[in-house]
Amino acid sequence: MGSKKLFINTMGCQMNVYDSGQIQRLLAPLGFSVTDRLEEADLIIVNTCAIRAKAEQKAFSFLGRLAPLKERKPELIIGIGGCVAQQEGRQILSRMPYVDLVFGTQAIRRLPQTIQRITAKRCRVVDVEMETTVSPDDFSTDIPHMSEICEYVTIMRGCDNYCTYCVVPYVRGRESSRPPEEILTEIRGLVANGVREVTLLGQNVNSYGQKEGLCRFDQLLAMVNGIDGLGRIRFTTSHPKDLSQELMAAFNSLDKLCPHIHLPVQSGSDAVLKRMNRRYTRDQYLEKVERLRRLLPSIAITSDIIVGFPGETESDFQLTLDLIRQVQYDGLFAFIYSDRPNVPAAHFDHKIAEAEKKERLQAVLALQDGFTAQKNQALVGTVQKVLVDGLGKTGPHHPEEGMPDDRGAVDHWAGRTGTNKIVHFASAGSTGGLNERLTGHTLAIMIEKAMSHSLWGHIISSPAESVAKGE
Repeated sequence: MGSKKLFINTMGCQMNVYDSGQIQRLLAPLGFSVTDRLEEADLIIVNTCAIRAKAEQKAFSFLGRLAPLKERKPELIIGIGGCVAQQEGRQILSRMPYVDLVFGTQAIRRLPQTIQRITAKRCRVVDVEMETTVSPDDFSTDIPHMSEICEYVTIMRGCDNYCTYCVVPYVRGRESSRPPEEILTEIRGLVANGVREVTLLGQNVNSYGQKEGLCRFDQLLAMVNGIDGLGRIRFTTSHPKDLSQELMAAFNSLDKLCPHIHLPVQSGSDAVLKRMNRRYTRDQYLEKVERLRRLLPSIAITSDIIVGFPGETESDFQLTLDLIRQVQYDGLFAFIYSDRPNVPAAHFDHKIAEAEKKERLQAVLALQDGFTAQKNQALVGTVQKVLVDGLGKTGPHHPEEGMPDDRGAVDHWAGRTGTNKIVHFASAGSTGGLNERLTGHTLAIMIEKAMSHSLWGHIISSPAESVAKGE
C-alpha cells in the first residue's frame, strides 16, 4: 500500500489530543503517515472543540483557509471531527462544500472504512451516530513505537452532570467507563514503548466505574500504580462533588501519583454554583481543599473559573475573588462565559455585558498571577525532581521573559515537577558538561530562578546519580 500523508489539526482539550492519537493509529494500516505540511497532505482532519464560542470560531476559520488548497488539489480529503462536528453535523457540508467528511466524537473507530469509502466513491459522508456505552473497538491498544514520554489515556467518555453551561453531554454523550483491564493493557503497551508518565482522562474521573459496577477510581489508580516501568500518574478532570475521601487518601498511599490535582470550582458564589448545577457549595469545596492539604501539605491545586455567567452580580464576582485569595491556587484557567447551543444557560436572563466580562477576567488573572509568582518564588533554592520530556521550545535567541540569557549555545531542556510546574535547564553546568540524551530521565534540579509561568535551574547530578529513569 502506497504512502499517503495525514495532517491533523488538534484543538481543545487533552481528550482531543488522545483522540487524534487514536486516529493516527487507526489510519496507519491504510498507509497514512503524519505530516506537518498542509501542502503535501492527502487527508486533512480538523479535530475540534465546542466548549466555547471562540474555539468553534477558530475551527471554522481554519477550515475556511483550506478552500483554495482543495481547489488546487481536488483529490484531497478534508474532514472535521470532534465536538463541533458532533454538534453541527450535516449543516457543515452545506456551509462548506469543499469538506468531504463530518465525523462525531464516537465515530473514530469507523474512520478507516469511511476514508476507504470516500476514496473509492468520491462521496461526502456524515457520521455522527452516538452509542450509550463504550466498546473495546472504540480504543486502539495496538501501540506503535512511541517517542513521547508523557501520554494521555482515556478511561471514560461522556458526562452525566449536565452543568447548565456545558455542551459535553450533548456532544460526547452520556457517561460510560472502560473496563480496568483494557486501560491497564493500553498503559502497559505505552510503557513498553518508552512512556514514563500517563494522564488518565475523563470528563469526571471521580465517578469512574460507578454506573457499570466497576472498581472505584482510587482502586483503578492503585492498579495503574503497580505497573512496572511507569514513573508517574496524573488525572483530569476531577469534579468536586465526587471527590471521595479514598481518592484524597490515594495521594499519600500511591507513590507514583503526582501531588497535583485540578479541581474546577467555576465560581465562589453559592447562588452562581446553583444556577450552574454544580451540586456543591462554596463551603463544601473549601472543606475538600483543606482536607487535601492536611493529607499532603505539598499538593499543588489548580482550578477553572468562569466569569460573567448569566446573573452573576458584582457581589457574586467578589465572592469568587475572595475564594481565590482563600485557596491561593498554584495555577488557574479563567474563561469568559459564552452561550453554547442546546445548553440551559443560553436561555438564562440577565446576561453580562462583554466589556464587564473582560474586566472581570482581567481581575481574576491579575489576582492569580500574584499567587502563581509567590508559589514559584518559594521554590527558588530547592531541589526538585523533574521528569525530562525533551528539548525546550524557547531557544537561546528567543528566551522566555525573565529566563537567564547567559546560556550560550548549550542545549536547553524542559520537564515538569510532580506538582506540574515547568522547569527549564541546560545540559551543561555543575555536571561538567552532560552530552547524553536526557529525555525520559527524572533528574534532581536545583531551582535558581522563578519566572511568571515556569522555573529555571541546573542539574545537580547526572541521570545515573539521580533518580532512576522513569521514577
